Amino acid sequence: MNKEKTILLDHGSGGIASQELISGMFLKYLDNKLLASLEDSAVMENQPGKLAFSTDSYVVDPIFFPGGDIGTLAVHGTINDLAMRGAKPLCLSLGMILEEGLVMGDLERITASIGRCCNEAGVPVVTGDTKVVPKGKCDKIFINTSGIGIVADGVNISSLAARAGDTILLSGSIGDHGITIMSRRAGISMDGDLASDSAALHNLVALLLDNLPAGSIHTLRDPTRGGVATSLNEIAGAAGLQAEIDDHALPVKQEVRAACEIMGLDPLYLANEGKFLLIVNPEQAEEALHLMQSTQLGKGSAIIGKLQTGTAGQVVLRTSLGGARVITPLHGEPLPRIC
Repeated sequence: MNKEKTILLDHGSGGIASQELISGMFLKYLDNKLLASLEDSAVMENQPGKLAFSTDSYVVDPIFFPGGDIGTLAVHGTINDLAMRGAKPLCLSLGMILEEGLVMGDLERITASIGRCCNEAGVPVVTGDTKVVPKGKCDKIFINTSGIGIVADGVNISSLAARAGDTILLSGSIGDHGITIMSRRAGISMDGDLASDSAALHNLVALLLDNLPAGSIHTLRDPTRGGVATSLNEIAGAAGLQAEIDDHALPVKQEVRAACEIMGLDPLYLANEGKFLLIVNPEQAEEALHLMQSTQLGKGSAIIGKLQTGTAGQVVLRTSLGGARVITPLHGEPLPRIC
């Protein structure tokens, strides 16, 4: 009888089992010059520009889902956090907390996903750490990724930079990731092709920065936990402005809308892992839209509203019937462990 190999406490001891895990799995999929030296830290050459640094932790349940897994989320999420400040991501760190008893094949599948995402994005893991905790002290695997990027001189992207009159764009359909996790966890089968939108957005951001006039991009934000509604509230609050968006302009896939109706959810509050909000000069809005729609990741982009003077920090949704309602930030957490 073949017994499936699992993670043992010994894999976190720092001894032979740990070394075998590092050399036999992690280096197999993540190998690069800086990581292969297995020093206590990675030393990189100086780069011109301003340094951007971000970190995030991932505890999603389930760890595998249509469109990705906890590994793809970790890589894409940290790359995107850097990109939202206009940074070119350079490298990542990778920290894994493994539960005793985790199936070794699952860990290898996740590590392979991380390696594939890093290769596709051109952003390597250059340092990392692994810890193993007793069974029941975590749920299978938790991951932390930190990232370093470079912001070119003259680029200043921030919620504080948003101005009255700016146009709000969205890079594609919303709610895909959140509703995929929810339906997977609930065991609900939906018609259509529900899948996470997990993706690295730095190349799409670079396309905008390279082609739009300097200073025309004021704010970027990836609407993860809390969704578009919460992100817009945060931007409006930081800028001291009112955001107004059009309900009919919001890109929502039919299968996402149907699933939300069944579950009593609003797609505006669902997490997204491969979309961003763009706040831009109104004069460049159409050009930005054209650039985004010319790419695979941005083909579903839309202009959804504008920023204006009014009630500072308020988001107003204009309905197709001519009415309006205030969109507040997310209260509570309808979908725990979404990322």
